[in-house]
Amino acid sequence: MTQLEAFSKDIHYLTNHKTLPKTSKLITLQPFIDKNGLLRVGGRLKHASIAYEQKHQLLLPKDHHVTKLIIQSYHISHLHAGCQATTVATRQRYWILSCRDIVRQIIFKCVRCFRVNPRFENQLMGNLPEPRVTPSRPFTHTGIDYAGPILIKDGFKRTNRKIKCYIAIFICLSTRAVHIELVCDCTSATFLNALKRFMSRRGNVSNLYSDNATNFVGANRELAKLFKTNDFQTNIINSLADQQINWHFIPPRAPHMGGLWEAAVKSTKFHVKRVIGETLLNYEELYTLLSMIEACLNSRPITPLSSDPSDLKALTPGHFLIGDALTAPPEPDVSDLPSNRLSRYQLLEKMRQHFWKRWSEEYLHQLQQRTKWNTITQQPQVDSLVLLREDNIPALQWILGRITTLHPGTDGFTRVVTVKTVRGVVKRPVTKVCVLPLC
Repeated sequence: MTQLEAFSKDIHYLTNHKTLPKTSKLITLQPFIDKNGLLRVGGRLKHASIAYEQKHQLLLPKDHHVTKLIIQSYHISHLHAGCQATTVATRQRYWILSCRDIVRQIIFKCVRCFRVNPRFENQLMGNLPEPRVTPSRPFTHTGIDYAGPILIKDGFKRTNRKIKCYIAIFICLSTRAVHIELVCDCTSATFLNALKRFMSRRGNVSNLYSDNATNFVGANRELAKLFKTNDFQTNIINSLADQQINWHFIPPRAPHMGGLWEAAVKSTKFHVKRVIGETLLNYEELYTLLSMIEACLNSRPITPLSSDPSDLKALTPGHFLIGDALTAPPEPDVSDLPSNRLSRYQLLEKMRQHFWKRWSEEYLHQLQQRTKWNTITQQPQVDSLVLLREDNIPALQWILGRITTLHPGTDGFTRVVTVKTVRGVVKRPVTKVCVLPLC
């Protein structure tokens, strides 16, 4: 019945002992009709020492439901074999037109194979948020992250015990300037004190951005407990709200949405590991080292150096803080020189505007390109059955869930979804969601 539906014209020519037309898909196979009325491959293997069914396979179309059932049967009976093995097993008895293509499609939609090797979803890279592309006073919009723990000596003697400390890293979203604080424990009071020290030196902030409470501090359990407690909510979030400071959390398990402070953490660790090594420092020594690392990071160019010898020196975050790179040598005293027509205030204001003009002309256009995730993919759909990607857990143990809500961005693309699972309702980025290939 399948052959009659797909090859009715070819069967008509063969039953009437006519030659197949050149436009026929079967002409290269030299088909014939056997004694049971089935269409088989003629081919060139008549004298091969193999079974009759292997020499003259039954012909099947590629898009028929019966064909798909046969391929699924061979795929499962051969322990979910890959494309090549399933194709070879199928051709022991059946010759399917465009066999490899349809076998790939069947395996692609196999749920068991998908669960062993899930395919992750990606979405078009989103537009940069307003604080990243709008001139503002340094640290008006600040990202924050933690690094550590680092072991230090509790005092100056050799016999003193070792204690843990952590590095709090603040980064300005517009200028990429860095501020580093050293904290000694994991209490909300210590964290709030570090925040007060930061704002006392850099000025008040309007918005604080950080990872979600579930991964704000990476894999450290002590800090993870801190940011999940009610004490954190009451002592820090509420106290900041009284100062008109808003705290924004990115979605859970989405570190790529906080790439700016993740890069600052990576750069800080780069210097700490190479300078300290396995040496144990005390609190004062480590704080001094972190201050030097902060100056080094704030002197890094945020625009590439030009090959023009008459060009200005590279723009750094330090220009927005003190008017020059923090590692630059002090300028000679020019107080005795006659001033020009500009007052000192006007001169400083002109320098500040010059830095922001260079920021707009030289740095801002570097953020234009989407270096990855530059293609539009299929949007997730409500009620789709998905796997939730978990770190350090085998794929077969990832829990199933169903998408209940989409959270599209300002450009209309969905990058965050709400998923209902047996453990409750969670919010995840699409990069942590694997949509099952169900028909």
